Amino acid sequence: MGGSVGDAGTRRTFTHEVVFYDGPDEHARAVLPFIVEGLERDERVVVALLPDATAEVDGALGGDSGVEFLDMAELGANPARIIPAWHSLLHGRGERGIRGVGEPLWQGRRPPEVAEAQLHEALLNVAFDDGPGWRLLCPYDARSLPDDVLAEARRSHPVVYDPDAEPATSPYAGHRHAHRTFAEGLPVPPADAVRIEFEATDLATLRGVVRRVAAAARVGDDAGDDLVLATHELAMNSVQHGGGHGVLLTWQDPDALVVEVRDTGVIDDPLVGRTMPDFGSVSGRGIWMANQLCSLVQVRSGREGTQVRLHSWL
Repeated sequence: MGGSVGDAGTRRTFTHEVVFYDGPDEHARAVLPFIVEGLERDERVVVALLPDATAEVDGALGGDSGVEFLDMAELGANPARIIPAWHSLLHGRGERGIRGVGEPLWQGRRPPEVAEAQLHEALLNVAFDDGPGWRLLCPYDARSLPDDVLAEARRSHPVVYDPDAEPATSPYAGHRHAHRTFAEGLPVPPADAVRIEFEATDLATLRGVVRRVAAAARVGDDAGDDLVLATHELAMNSVQHGGGHGVLLTWQDPDALVVEVRDTGVIDDPLVGRTMPDFGSVSGRGIWMANQLCSLVQVRSGREGTQVRLHSWL
């Protein structure tokens, strides 16, 4: 998996690397050599971190370094939006080499966010291994993150980067791990979740149910409208591609209103919803729209069918 560099400085393969740092004081030291090397090679360097880390790295570079900074708190709020952002950056790269730094997982993320950030990390390899070459470094705070999160980072990154040593291989689990994770079911909904079976004639009823539960949960008007629209698009998917019918479940967690649409259809592409559909295309549009509209979206599909779970933070 380790990428090679041509004479012109353009990387021929995608290299997905992880670096572990020991708390916030060590963050900049862990990523700066990677960034500076890219600048010295005249590569386009794009860094997506939380605001405090961005300020620290930008200050260490002296400002006006040519590095492009993205706010990961915004970009990575729903991790399914990150791969499209990298795709967009690569699309306009020209002949210039490119490298990125992205930190989608940090202390304090909710359990569903952690699960989606981990799936995102595994899917990066599926999304980019067969495309243009570039390097992506993902920092992980080894002091604050749990051991199981750090172990999963090693499974999703082929290379462990060390600013003081040569890169090392990791127990990388390959594309199969990403596909396996995508095929696993989501945690079981609570026993008191509202459950409604639906078919094509019930879509208006579903919209009314979601609007009422959003109002009862005191979801804001705009977020409630987005949740209704996303649910409608997913239910339409179930009717058109999932056997003509489906099931809607909804419940309230302590910090979120959750709506799930499930059906018996199977999605083979784990990157569904992470690639902008072609103009006029129906396939993939519903999940793409849900990813743009909702706080967090979780998609799983396997032998038992497909689940799409929408979260609206309260």
